Amino acid sequence: MTLILASNSASRRAMLAAAGVAFDVQAADLDERALEAGLAGTSAADVALALARAKAEAVSAARADALVLGSDSLVEVAGRRFDKPASREEAAAHLRFFSGQTMQLHSAAALARAGRIVWSHGEFARLQVRELSGGFIAAYLDTEWPAVSGCVGVFRIEDLGVQLFEHIEGSHFTVLGMPLLPVLGALRAEAELAS
Repeated sequence: MTLILASNSASRRAMLAAAGVAFDVQAADLDERALEAGLAGTSAADVALALARAKAEAVSAARADALVLGSDSLVEVAGRRFDKPASREEAAAHLRFFSGQTMQLHSAAALARAGRIVWSHGEFARLQVRELSGGFIAAYLDTEWPAVSGCVGVFRIEDLGVQLFEHIEGSHFTVLGMPLLPVLGALRAEAELAS
């Protein structure tokens, strides 16, 4: 059975490819912010899981012949949720807010077949952001913008983004944007069910 990743995320594609998983890409056509707004009052973990499920279901409804993997990540700092920055100025404002704070990064994944969720899972990581000076933020964005415009948290941990942090608790894969080890276990279970 074909696996479709319902995401254009470069890090999610890289994780699956590095793990030897064959897949196609078809991003879900969803208004994520509208879905998130409809979940007001819901925890960040539950929102990430709902978005991952919605992506998988949306693509799976049109591709009944495939297993579809949806995934989403959300960042929460001091009780406030952050989306991808819309501009360099907003990215700088996010980084100033994150400075010296603890970031909670929630990553979720879901598998759907024939428009129905067959598996889902969420994890979180705790990242301690070091004190960031205005000079560091400007130099960082000079190098990383616009590459980090598509990243919640305004960082790519596999690049210069690692310099934002003093300490990280949680799975490296979760920080990259998908709870990969549980996803691989679910894919193996689905393959065994299909054989």
